[in-house]
Amino acid sequence: MAGSGFLQTADRALQVLLAFTDDRPEWGVTELGRELGLDKSVVQRLLATLANRGFVLADPESRRYRLGPAVSQLARVAERSGALSLIARPVLAMLARETGESAVLNVAHGGSYRTVAAVDGRGPISYTAVVGHVMPGHAGSSGHALFAGLPAEEVRELFGPEPLARCTPGTPTTYAELAQRWQQVRDTGVSISAGEFDANVGAVAVPVQLSGATVASMTLIGPAERVTGRTDDLTAALRGAATDLSRRLAPGAGPQGG
Repeated sequence: MAGSGFLQTADRALQVLLAFTDDRPEWGVTELGRELGLDKSVVQRLLATLANRGFVLADPESRRYRLGPAVSQLARVAERSGALSLIARPVLAMLARETGESAVLNVAHGGSYRTVAAVDGRGPISYTAVVGHVMPGHAGSSGHALFAGLPAEEVRELFGPEPLARCTPGTPTTYAELAQRWQQVRDTGVSISAGEFDANVGAVAVPVQLSGATVASMTLIGPAERVTGRTDDLTAALRGAATDLSRRLAPGAGPQGG
């Protein structure tokens, strides 16, 4: 991996940042060193440097580290720059051509999810996803794929008290219903819904992962009856496309799960 343009120290700092995931939002110095195969003193210096720039924060009592505000600032800049949409659009276009359904990429937006890229299907009946459209996080497979990996307590803070807003008769409005949807994602890596946000629309979605964290959801949408009748084919196509997008987002990281 090392080459003429490769800086080992910078790479190690990036490894430290990428170790923070939905499953492991905080680390102690010793356990992080063990995880990365680095000496404790090296990890301590890396964390101190990152903390100095606001990329991580240390709890003064537990001495454990979490990601800091500088990461959020960069994430906002990256999203506004349109880089994710630019990289995702060719993948979505191939997915739409392969399946005939509309292909959509969504990202979390507080307790909602927002469309950042979309390519319409070419079937006789298709549904258009509007870039920039914001939808409630509890309604539809796109939201389930995005929020399934978060702790339930955190999702409750984002979504608010029950009953949640009902968009259609099929919208889950309780956390017990949502827990079933989220478990499906954790067990199978896919979320399937019909008529949860729009009564006429069916959808199949998978998480898009980067370094073990869900950064987006990729979804195929179409008429409910048509989509639910071919979920196996759509799921297989989505998994391949999500893996492709993960590789494009982190070309040096190797295959990522979809």
